[in-house]
Order: sequence, then structure tokens, then C-alpha cells
Amino acid sequence: MNSMQLAQIPHFEKPLFFFDQSRFRRDLEEGARPRLEIFRDAVGAANTQMARRFREGEDVRTLVYERALFVDCLLHYAWHQYQWPQKIALLAVGGYGRGELHPKSDIDLLILSDDKPDATVVDNIERLVAFLWDLKLDIGHSVRTIEHCVEMAAADITVATNLLECRTVVGNPALCEALAERMTPDAIWPADKFFQAKFEEQEERHRKQRGAEYNLEPNIKNAPGGLRDIQTINWVAKRYFQVRTLKQLQGKGFFTEQEFAILQSGEDFLWRVRYGLHLLAGRPEERLLFDYQRELAREFGYKDNEAHLAVEQFMHTYYRIVMALRELNDVLLQFLDEVILQRGKHLPVTTINERFQLRGNTIEAAVTRTFTENPSALLEIFVLMAKNPEIQGVRASTIRLIREHRYLIDDRFRADPTNARLFMQLLRSPRGLSTQLTRMTRYGILGRYLPEFGRVTGQMQHDLFHIYTVDAHTLQVVRNMRAFRGDDAWEKFPLAAEILARMRKPELLYIAGLYHDIAKGRGGDHSKLGVVDAEAFCQRHGLSARDTRLVCWLVEKHLLMSAVSQKQDITDPEVVHAFAAEVGDREHLDYLYALTVADINATNPDLWNSWRASLMRQLYQYTQRALRRGLENPIDRDEVYEETQAQARNMLRAMGIPSNAVEDIWCEMGEDYFVRESADNITWHTAAIYQLQKDPKRDADSDTVVLTRNSGPGEHDGATEVFVYTPDRPNVFAAVVTGLDMLNLNIHDARLYSSAGGYTLDTFYVLDETGQPLLDEPQRLEQIRNTLQKELKLVGDYSKVIKRRTPRRLKMFHLSTQAHISTEPEDTYSTLEIISADRPGLLARIARIFITHDLRLHNAKISTLGERVEDIFHITDANDEPLTDPALIELLEQAICQELDAHQATLPPQP
Repeated sequence: MNSMQLAQIPHFEKPLFFFDQSRFRRDLEEGARPRLEIFRDAVGAANTQMARRFREGEDVRTLVYERALFVDCLLHYAWHQYQWPQKIALLAVGGYGRGELHPKSDIDLLILSDDKPDATVVDNIERLVAFLWDLKLDIGHSVRTIEHCVEMAAADITVATNLLECRTVVGNPALCEALAERMTPDAIWPADKFFQAKFEEQEERHRKQRGAEYNLEPNIKNAPGGLRDIQTINWVAKRYFQVRTLKQLQGKGFFTEQEFAILQSGEDFLWRVRYGLHLLAGRPEERLLFDYQRELAREFGYKDNEAHLAVEQFMHTYYRIVMALRELNDVLLQFLDEVILQRGKHLPVTTINERFQLRGNTIEAAVTRTFTENPSALLEIFVLMAKNPEIQGVRASTIRLIREHRYLIDDRFRADPTNARLFMQLLRSPRGLSTQLTRMTRYGILGRYLPEFGRVTGQMQHDLFHIYTVDAHTLQVVRNMRAFRGDDAWEKFPLAAEILARMRKPELLYIAGLYHDIAKGRGGDHSKLGVVDAEAFCQRHGLSARDTRLVCWLVEKHLLMSAVSQKQDITDPEVVHAFAAEVGDREHLDYLYALTVADINATNPDLWNSWRASLMRQLYQYTQRALRRGLENPIDRDEVYEETQAQARNMLRAMGIPSNAVEDIWCEMGEDYFVRESADNITWHTAAIYQLQKDPKRDADSDTVVLTRNSGPGEHDGATEVFVYTPDRPNVFAAVVTGLDMLNLNIHDARLYSSAGGYTLDTFYVLDETGQPLLDEPQRLEQIRNTLQKELKLVGDYSKVIKRRTPRRLKMFHLSTQAHISTEPEDTYSTLEIISADRPGLLARIARIFITHDLRLHNAKISTLGERVEDIFHITDANDEPLTDPALIELLEQAICQELDAHQATLPPQP
């Protein structure tokens, strides 16, 4: 570009104090360096300077607007490098059209012309776009005529929304003005249709985010209460009122001063988070991932203290703000619904009582002083909505009144028996309970009526086991409980549905659900601490002593059934008897089962799979049988032993297997095998061993049986069984678990037996990566058999440890390993419990530790909880004796922790 051409380019008129426009023009004029280099240097200098200003705490709005202004300037000069006809312009659309740009936001451009561009113009456009891409700008562009824009906008609400906020960056401004005239509500997308489309768009967006603003790795743009919710309010309001900015609506009744302040401060916070996210990620990242949460907490000055980590404090602030924005979104969209969709319509007004009336299908306070004169109406309105399914929502004016008067909920309010009765009416309502509890939370009522619930509002649980904050998890528990009463529950949760149908007082279950995690974050055992709050609630709400005891017991024992089913051998009659003794009767068992299933599904829906469902159902059935039998008459192990053998003999006889062959095989098995295994499994194993033993081609290289099948109805019907019969050698367990890991199969249980003839009989219960058994997949089952046969042939010189990639989320949580070895006087083995961070190849590594320390493994109970594993192993020393030497036990515990933590610390980075 020569000096004459440059002289023809007008100066960019808007001031940019950090960008020396004169020097930039001089560099272009001199031509000493390539122009691309000059532009790149300008971009790099601006990025560096703005990043520094952000970290020094400068107002984020200034940075966002100045970044857009700077890009305007670059585009101005880039545009003027080419020759353009009069009737063409470069427009900014979308967020850039609003004059907002975060570090890695898309720069959405529209090249607008009054007619189809000719070949010369097309060539210039291609050269301009290529130049901008070479600058590493995040360009999104389209080339359209005004007619084409209008046509596309009329068919697509997203296109229409982007064009509503267009502005001219450079070129002929008359084109943008002409387009704006064609985009008015009178021409396309009238206000009512625009509102309906944007509302449905928001509902769909929320559904994709699981409808919760409280996901532990939230999307700050698309989650409820996020930036898109703010933009939705902006778009609809500006479309209806025909203004450029919301500030122009101040004093016109659309929002109060306080609401506008909440909107502005909330957007400021989310913008600051988003700006920091883009800088950290180096890309347009909108997910507040765990690793970014830590960095941003540090960036924003949060410090760890005795009560909470810095990241927890930061995220608590985040959740409080998005909750306020979600509430405001409800109010303002309801207001817009009333003034846009219901405008001019005659809505019938039906009196409900002296405090409330129904206008159309929404409820409203009869008079503005309703809550002042009768504070109990702050609860009554939710009871009325739960009782009347025709009530679809709350009028915007009444939501505002609720927010303005919620300060009336104080100790005196909570002590009023009238309010206690109202809250119990809500808990006993036949429908709408979870919806109303959610509304109460969003409008700030539930956290005031139950201050203990208010303390856990927005409180994160910084792990991967929980995917929601404590309050969101609690409400989801109650929602799940209510879902057990639905028609579809009989298919997904048949036992829970059956239990809820006969439950004496379901409201007791809901109270236990509200209080089971109420003491999270206080330090100490939250199950025991929560009992104090639960008991106070029950007494304040007039529950009987019997019902109070049941609720408190459920709060204290809410983790019991999950722990027993996943960590103990529920086929052991003694385990079942001990659990039955803890439960005491069928009523406690019913309530505990329903609470546990609801809790697991609300903790993380991915945790509930066919395997956990099977374990829970089995434990319930075994316990019910023990209770019917009577706790004073526990099942005798000899009785189980004899009954199981008799059933298996009959099945094997029907298969034509000689009785003497069966007895020869069985005589080498210990009693434990026949107590813990079902007759069906014993038959399956015995038949396979018999076929191996009578094989004339059998030799040392083919002395192994690997069987696979999907469990049928009954015991362990939620997993794929892998049975291995092979000579007992030190590395068998390591080889099998490594082979299964290589196939991306997750082991959920393992039963290991050694025969007197020197063989090991191991059964592994596995699920695929989606948490499901391998249904009707013969090729996959054959692949398992072939892989394990191959690995077992190498067992004599086995050293492989799986190298599969560790998922990103797991690497964000360094969990120090805990190892504890205990030996009960009557046990023939020691119990080793390992709590550690999950990772590929973990079981194989543990197996190698056993080999190194000459430990024999007899059984394993595998439990994976998000990023954490809690595995239990029954072990003996090399002489098959339990471990009793305290010094040796301490040494082993330390060695296990050091080995696993060292492995965790050296995990490779994710590609």
C-alpha cells in the first residue's frame, strides 16, 4: 500500500488510547515490513495489553467494549486495502454487533450488498477474509443481499436475532439502515411470535443443560441463569419496546432499579468469568471446568481457609449470582408474556380466596398488601399451586411482591403453627411438590423458611461423585421420589414404584430427602449432624414420636444400604442378617430403599446402572426374607451349602454329567464357594471344568477355561459374567484385570476361589463404558475370551500395566490414597480397604502390589464412585494366613499408599 492509497483511507474516528493509530498508518505507508506482520503486531500488542489490564482488575465492560472497538479499527484498515463499489458494506452482527467482544469470541461479520456481487467483488471478499484468517482472528462471515437476509431471517429465529443487532463497521451505512427497515416487527417476526420463539429456544437450551444452574462444571453461557438468559431478556424487551439498550427502559415499569442492578452486576460477574476463561483456555471456552475454576479462584483473589477451599468460595459466589439471574429471568419473561402474548386478551379473573385470585391460568395476589397483612400467604401461594394443576405460574407483579416481602420470614414466622401446617400440606399434596419446592428456592422462600437449607444453597461438593450443589441435589432427590409415583416408574424403578404405592406416609420420605445432606460442609459426620436439624423440624411441624424417629433414622442411615450393597458380600447370610438387624422391620427397609435409590440417581444419574440396581434389589429381597424368617432365626450356612449343592446336582444330572465326576470336581472346592455361589453358577462352572478335564488334547498350554455370558434374571442380572478357570499362579488376577481394562470394561465385582487341586476359579462382573452389560454381542464376548486366553498364556512373565488415557476430569482431583488392613478374630482372611483416585489400570497395579508383597487375594469388591474408588480385598499372606503383625500391616499400608500416589502423580497429560 503506497502513501497515496493510504492517504485516501479516512482515519478511524473513535479514540483508542492504547493503540497508536498514527504509528500504525506510518508503518503501512513506509512499507518496510509486510502489512500482515504490521497487523499481527497490532493484534499481539492489544492482546497483551488487555490481558494485563484484566489481571490488574480493570472494569471488564471497558475491556469488552474496547476489544470490539479495536477490531472495528483493524477491519476499517483491512477493508480499505481493496476497492469496493458504493453499494456494499461490512456489518458486525451478533455479540460483535452489540459492540461486545471477549478474547476468543467469534467476530461475526456480514458483507451486505444491494445486489449479487460481481467477480471482482467476490475476489476482493475472498482476499479480505483470507487476510483476516491469517491474522488469526476468529472470523465468522457471510455474504448476502438485503433480500437474502430478510428471507433467511423470516425462516430462522437465530438469523433474525443476529441481524437485529447489526451495525455498520465500514462501507455504505445506508445498507444497514435499509436492512433495519425490513426487519421491523411489522415486517417479520412480530413481537408475540418473536417472544414465543425465544422462550422455546431458552427452554430447549435449559433442557440440554439438565435444567440446572447448579451443575458442578456449568456452562456460563447456556446454563440457566447464564449469559444467554440475560441476552434473551435483552432481545425480547428490545424487540417489543423498540429500543437499542435496556437502559432506555429505566423508569418505564419493565424492571425496578434493584432488578436492573442485579442484571447489570450479574452480567459484569459472568463477563469477568468468561473473559478469564477465554484467556486461560486460549479458545472460546464457555464451560467452567474444574481446572479453570481453580485458576480463576486464584485470579480473583480467593484464598483457602479452614472452612472452605478458595475454589469452593468462588463457585459459591457463582451459584448465588446465577440463581439471582435465573429468578430475575423468571420475573421479566413472565412480565413480557403478560404484556406481549396476553395483551388485548380478556383473561377471566377467578377468586380463589380473599388473598389470591386466578387471572387466566396464573395466580396473583388479590391486593398489593396481601403479604404485609398476612405473611403466611408467602407459603400459602405454593400450597394453592400444588393443589390446583390448572395454575400454570405466578404473575410477574406477584413474584415481585414475594421477593419484596420475603424478609417477613423470620423466627416468629417459622414458629407460627399456621405456617407449619401449610408446609406440611405442601409435603402431603398429591402433585406438584418438587415444582413448588423449586419455585420456593428460586424465589428465596425455602431457604428462609428452612434456614438450614439456606446455608447449603449454592454450596458445591468439589468432587466428581456429585454433579450438583447440595441444594440442587436435595431438590432432585425429592423430584426422584415423586417420580416413583409416575406410570413410567414401574418400568425403570419397579421396586421403588411398588414401595411408594403402599407407603404409609410418603411425606416422611420427602422430609428425610430434604434433610439427608443438610449438614454438608459443617465438618464432622453430616449424617449425624443432620439428625439434629431433622428432629427439630419434625417437632416444630407436629410429627408424632414414631414418625420423628423414622425420619431421624433415615437421615442418619441414608448411606447404609448403598454401602452394604456395594462394599460387602450380600450373598453372605451373615452380612444380610447384620443389615436386617440394623433395619429392624419392613417399614424401615422400604423407606431406606426408596431414599437410597432417589439419592444415587440425584447424585449423578450416570452412577445408576443395571449393576447397582441389581445389587440394591438383591439386598432388599434378601433382607425382606431375613425379616420374614425372624432375626432370631438367622440362615444357617450349612443349610445354604446343602441346599445349593442339591439344586446344582439335579441340574448337572439333567445335563448328563456323571455324579462321580461332579463329586471329584466338588471335593476340591471349599465350603465358601457353595455358600456364596448360586446353583446356576455352580452348574455353569462345573460343566465347563468337566468338559476341560475330559478333553483328550488338553495340555499345559490349553489348561484354561474362559467363559462369558450375560446374567439372567435373578442374582447379578445387571452385568456380564466372565468366568476364568486356570492353574493358580501369582499373576492371574493381574493378567485378567489388565486384559479387561484393555477392552474398556469396568469390573464391578470379583469372586475368587482356589481349589485344592491347584486351580483358581474367578468370576468377574463387568460393564461397558456406558455402564451396561454386553447385551447379545457374541463378537464382543468372543473378543473377551480370546484376549484373556492370550494374557493368561503370558502369566509366567507378566509385567504389563495398562496405558489407557486417564480422563481429563479424573486428573483434576488428586486424591491421596488411604489403605486400611483389618483382621477380625473369627475371620480366615484380612480385609484391605483402598480408597484412591480412579484411573485406567488401577486394579492391575494393585494386583502387582500383592505379588510384590507375597499377598494372596481371595475376593474383591470393586466400587467406583465418580473420581474415587473404594475397593475391598480379602487377602492372606503366602501361607494362607490372615495378617496379624501390626508392624507388617502398617508397613504394607504405607507401601500401598506410596505406590498408588506415586503412580497418580506421574499420570501423563491428556493429549
